[in-house]
Amino acid sequence: MPWTEADIPDQSGRTALITGANSGLGLQSAKALAAKGARVLLACRSAERGAQALRAVQEVAHTEPRLITLDLADLSSVRKAAAEAREDGALHLLINNAGLMATPHGTTADGFELQFGTNYLGHAALTWLLMPALREGTDARVVTLTSIGAFGARLHLDDPNFEHRRYNAAAAYGQSKLANQVFALELDRRLRAADEDIRSVAAAPGYTATGLGSAMAASYSSVLVRKALRAAFKIGDVVLAQNVRRGALPQLYAATAPEVNGGDYVAPKTFQMRGEPVIIQPVRPALDRATGAALWARTAELTGITPDPM
Repeated sequence: MPWTEADIPDQSGRTALITGANSGLGLQSAKALAAKGARVLLACRSAERGAQALRAVQEVAHTEPRLITLDLADLSSVRKAAAEAREDGALHLLINNAGLMATPHGTTADGFELQFGTNYLGHAALTWLLMPALREGTDARVVTLTSIGAFGARLHLDDPNFEHRRYNAAAAYGQSKLANQVFALELDRRLRAADEDIRSVAAAPGYTATGLGSAMAASYSSVLVRKALRAAFKIGDVVLAQNVRRGALPQLYAATAPEVNGGDYVAPKTFQMRGEPVIIQPVRPALDRATGAALWARTAELTGITPDPM
């Protein structure tokens, strides 16, 4: 039988922090885990949208959820959110869910290319900073969202911020999602080497109608580009996409299924685009230890945050 939300084990006594929990996959994951007994920390950039999401989670929660302000495009915000979450006590689950897709060229508050800085660096920094709280939890897991966009993508660790090459929105997105997958597996290698009771898993949602495409279209200044992208995503969401509830299954499976091991990659069964969640082979760069070690070191250099585990 295909795995569904009904198969999520009881989460009573466990605390989960989910980035981008104000909408889409993040909100759906928050509601699903809260309904199974987890205490959910909703890490959101917008206080207003976060408050709306908090009310939606409260309707199904058995334990009072909490809102934490987090802007992944600002490392000072990441540090503040991590400190706030650590004060909350043990953390059993971290879902690095939030993200941008194929936006025009922009930079974060710290000067990083917007997609690499938000999708990858912000989450890597958050993960390292939350490691003390994850150690306090039993059978803790870190689930980091990648996508099919990682296939065929390249990591330019000598120029991750497009300072010396022409910017390409799709290439920047692919690089950020590839970095997420490489990081997830490298984190697991280091956790196992340190004999930690924490699993790191990568997951991809497939093609899901989350509103991310509309947000991407709205980020372009050209009216013609916005209209063309909106039309394309409107058709795709109807013809090809699965709904948010199904799209959230890979990350929920990665986060809760007993059979999932550290270093696994979970994605939809049919061409990684749609269908039930299954464990499949990660992309080749994620399996390469040298690539993982190089990304790990470059991330520490860029963020100024001490990697954990060392």
